[in-house]
Amino acid sequence: MKFLHSMIRVLDLDKALDFFINKLGLIETRRHEVEKGRFTLIFLATEIGAPEIELTYNWDQAKPYTTGRFFGHLAYEVEDIYKTCEKLSEKGVIINRPPRDGYMAFIKSPDGISIELLQKGNSLPPKEPWLSAPNIGEW
Repeated sequence: MKFLHSMIRVLDLDKALDFFINKLGLIETRRHEVEKGRFTLIFLATEIGAPEIELTYNWDQAKPYTTGRFFGHLAYEVEDIYKTCEKLSEKGVIINRPPRDGYMAFIKSPDGISIELLQKGNSLPPKEPWLSAPNIGEW
């Protein structure tokens, strides 16, 4: 397993970028604008290839996020998303967002911290029981 990034939600993208880039000295490594979902993801790091911070800017968010809502998740890359989720499930871990797409799943720590599991490389072909597994709780 490889640590990838932590995600935080930001209310004012310009202020956040000024803080993380101009003040803290991070660099922007990549950006994804998702018009259909009305959000922007900006990844920042100390250098290319280093673990990242993902800033999530939801275009329509008008009010400040409440404590606990602005921090999103920790992310880890795994060799086989299905085997990882199966092993976790066997150990009693709830798969809050099953890997229906063969690429992404979410679980939670005992303290309620969301943890994103991402398939290394390309998505695996969708398969059961994950394909039809429902979401459980929040993630």
